[in-house]
Amino acid sequence: MREREPAFDRLCRSRELLHADCAGALPLARLAAEARMSPWHFVRRFEALFGSTPHQYRIRTRIERARELLAQGTHSVTEVCFEVGFSSLGSFSDLFTRRVGSTPSAYRRAARVQVSMPGTLPLRMFPGCLSLMALLPADAWRNFREAPRAPGG
Repeated sequence: MREREPAFDRLCRSRELLHADCAGALPLARLAAEARMSPWHFVRRFEALFGSTPHQYRIRTRIERARELLAQGTHSVTEVCFEVGFSSLGSFSDLFTRRVGSTPSAYRRAARVQVSMPGTLPLRMFPGCLSLMALLPADAWRNFREAPRAPGG
């Protein structure tokens, strides 16, 4: 007799399906059936385990995907809107602005400015402590036993 799969594993598999379904084609009832729970119980257990309801998780996943696509700069805002599963450009723009803090087009412009060359950080993203390290004397990297003694010390 096969041992029953734990609820945790079923909920994780449902979350993976939800994450992969960016367009939102999977209804809640199907996700709940995948976890072998009633829809109401599924929503409660999902929120208790992952900290957000399946709907909130789906919205967050869509916004994250939209940010990636906008940063790439190869898609228009309208294309991104439909790609991530929204059917209205106005509702997408409104939700994106509330969640991210800027409009999709402003985010796209700002993200493109930050992306300079693959594998390098734009200067404004470069940690200041690293630039200060370049000003240290060459012997600063030795430990205190190897450092030269101060005159008269």
